[in-house]
Amino acid sequence: MENKLPKTKIDERTGIEYHLEGDYYIPNLVMPKQEKITLNKYGRMRLNYLKEHKKADYTIMLMNGTLNAHLKEIQETAQNRVEQIINQLKVKSNLTEDMKNTDILYWVGTMNSIKAQAEEIVYNELICV
Repeated sequence: MENKLPKTKIDERTGIEYHLEGDYYIPNLVMPKQEKITLNKYGRMRLNYLKEHKKADYTIMLMNGTLNAHLKEIQETAQNRVEQIINQLKVKSNLTEDMKNTDILYWVGTMNSIKAQAEEIVYNELICV
C-alpha cells in the first residue's frame, strides 16, 4: 500500500509553504517584489559599502525587500545634502557668480574644492554608517 502525501503543506509555526518533490518537501521561498530604481553615484557608493562592509545588513535588507527603498532614500538625501553644503561653503568663501566672468580659473578651482569637501562630508555622514 502506497503512502499518499499531500502535494503542499504549510508550516503553521513559520507560515512557510512547502511543495512535494519526490519524497521531500521543499520550501516555496520567493523574494518580495522591489521597486525598480536607477542608482546615482551616492546610491551605488552605499550599495558597494553595504556589500563590502555590512554584509549582514545588506543580506537582511535584500531578503526583506527593503534594499531598493533604502538606497533610494540614501541617494536622495545625499544629493540634497551635497547641494546644501555646497551653497553653505560658497557663501563662506565669498564665491559669486560674477567671479565666473572675471576670474574663471579661480572660480572653477574653488568650486571643485567646495564640491569635493561637500562630497567627503556626505560620504562620512550617510554612506559609511
